[in-house]
Amino acid sequence: MSTGELAERYAELHGQPCRTRHRAYLIRKIAWRLQANAEGDLSQRARRRAAELADDADVRVMAPRTMICPPQDGESATVTRPAPTGRDKPTDPRLPAPGSAIVRQYKGRTHRVVYLKDGSGFEYEGDRYRTLTAVAKRITRSHINGFRFFKLGVQR
Repeated sequence: MSTGELAERYAELHGQPCRTRHRAYLIRKIAWRLQANAEGDLSQRARRRAAELADDADVRVMAPRTMICPPQDGESATVTRPAPTGRDKPTDPRLPAPGSAIVRQYKGRTHRVVYLKDGSGFEYEGDRYRTLTAVAKRITRSHINGFRFFKLGVQR
């Protein structure tokens, strides 16, 4: 069957049109419905359990800012996630302190990159770059990971 024919068969068996054109998905759902029609559908117990699990009144996309953790050893803990602000950007632990210089020898030349004081990027030869990878690409003229090129975060 073509995908269009599978979609029609799905709609015929399930009583509603499908929202996908994924061929393997349609085949699985049609086969399941044919088997359920031939051998009997879900038991009442299974239907009740599915209804309990499908109760989506408390479904969240993100965890709340303050979340009570399950008690351990009779204690309870509150985990607080700070509210994101425009200024608070998480910093990579591999980076030096803002305002520091990163120096690397490459092909007989010393390259000095300054991590800007506000943490917004890097400065190399008077130009500003958002990432170390962009700086490394400028130096090597090929794509390379900036942390790897400048040997930051490497276990020695």
